[in-house]
Amino acid sequence: MGAVAKRYAVALFEIAKETSQLDSLEAELQMVSNTLKEHPELLNLLYSPRIDLQVKKEIFNQIFASRLSTTMLNFMNLLIDRHREKELDSISAYYTRLANEKRGMEDALVTTVQPLSDQEGESLKEHFGKLTGKKIRIQNVVDPSILGGMIVQIGDRLFDGSVAGKLQRFKRRVILSKS
Repeated sequence: MGAVAKRYAVALFEIAKETSQLDSLEAELQMVSNTLKEHPELLNLLYSPRIDLQVKKEIFNQIFASRLSTTMLNFMNLLIDRHREKELDSISAYYTRLANEKRGMEDALVTTVQPLSDQEGESLKEHFGKLTGKKIRIQNVVDPSILGGMIVQIGDRLFDGSVAGKLQRFKRRVILSKS
């Protein structure tokens, strides 16, 4: 993550703390980022150096004005003015990290073969909450290729309890024992 993205994320985070908008600005950042990913033509328009900055801002504001706070609209217009719109994903990721630290929370990416039930999700939150000493927020991703079990990623820590992962580790041990 670049220094530029961190600076912008910290600035937005400070504004969010002052205005008690920590959660809402995080949600708005995610919504803008996801919308841009879902509509590559809009992303291309924002990234294009050929399109005038004022035109970019007008189009962005037309699309998002009713869905974003004034704070977020101003922030996005600033990014466009400074040609930093490509940094949005990194800004969003770092902002979420700062917000989570403030809340005493960690995000967990849980990969399973089937969607987690509410009870399984709560059990995982409790287990990994004790392990990390923080409140856990789970994002569940379904991936049949792991064959069974689950993979939990919290920050830079990875807990691989998948069948595919166990088979891979077993295969490595067999290969190493033959040499």
